[in-house]
Amino acid sequence: MSVSFVARPSLSLLYRSITPKSLSRPSTIAVSALAISHHLPFSQLQQRSSIMTDSTPRRGFEKPALFVCDIQEKFRNAIYEFDKVVSTTTKLLRFAHVLHIPIYVTTQTRAKLGETVSELQPFLIKDAGGGPHPLVAADLDKTLFGMYTPSLASLFSSSPSSVPSHIALVGIESHICVTQTCLALLKKHPNTKIYVIADGVSSCNKEEIPVALARLRQEGVTVTTSEGWMYECMGDAGIPEFREVVRIVKETGEGTREALRALGPLGAKI
Repeated sequence: MSVSFVARPSLSLLYRSITPKSLSRPSTIAVSALAISHHLPFSQLQQRSSIMTDSTPRRGFEKPALFVCDIQEKFRNAIYEFDKVVSTTTKLLRFAHVLHIPIYVTTQTRAKLGETVSELQPFLIKDAGGGPHPLVAADLDKTLFGMYTPSLASLFSSSPSSVPSHIALVGIESHICVTQTCLALLKKHPNTKIYVIADGVSSCNKEEIPVALARLRQEGVTVTTSEGWMYECMGDAGIPEFREVVRIVKETGEGTREALRALGPLGAKI
């Protein structure tokens, strides 16, 4: 007895093959994605697409936030694959701007270790005058290792509605500032879901990275990839911002692959 199999494209490949014309038809995209994920003929689900178009697309996360931890000039030559951390963070900042996601930034003793790297500055300042961009909810200098400083704690306590429901965390070092940020957030805001972006964190010694991420998993942190978090945050191909996000994914595709090759395997160890 012979059995035949029909090859089906992955959802990731589907999204990368979307053209500007098809992006104007989000319901068709959604039906295509559903057909692939459920292994059903496209025509079968297309007949019922009117049911899908009646519903309003909703994002996956209600109140997401992006935390950028201590990505400073002085660390450029010390951190393992520092340029990959910057590349991933740039992509997530672009994503945050499209979806209007609040951004929280810290530096460690800025006077000694320098400003946040120049590549990220265009996403953090409003204009050439250097004022903060409206999406930057906090830009804090600190001596505390973790990002959850008294200033940030005060900000959240004075405005409980500003506490994020889901946080993506990128930066350095994975076993020090990133770890202590996660531990503090888990303790103070147990209802907030914390995601550490595996292709967006690093340390001076690469051997520290898998140990830190394994420990954070045990503590209840989700370790994922930048692209995985972006799509989970969107939740639906029918949201208005989907077209621009797909453009970002395509434009940063090579950088994403390089970051995953360099940092991704470290996140999967232990």
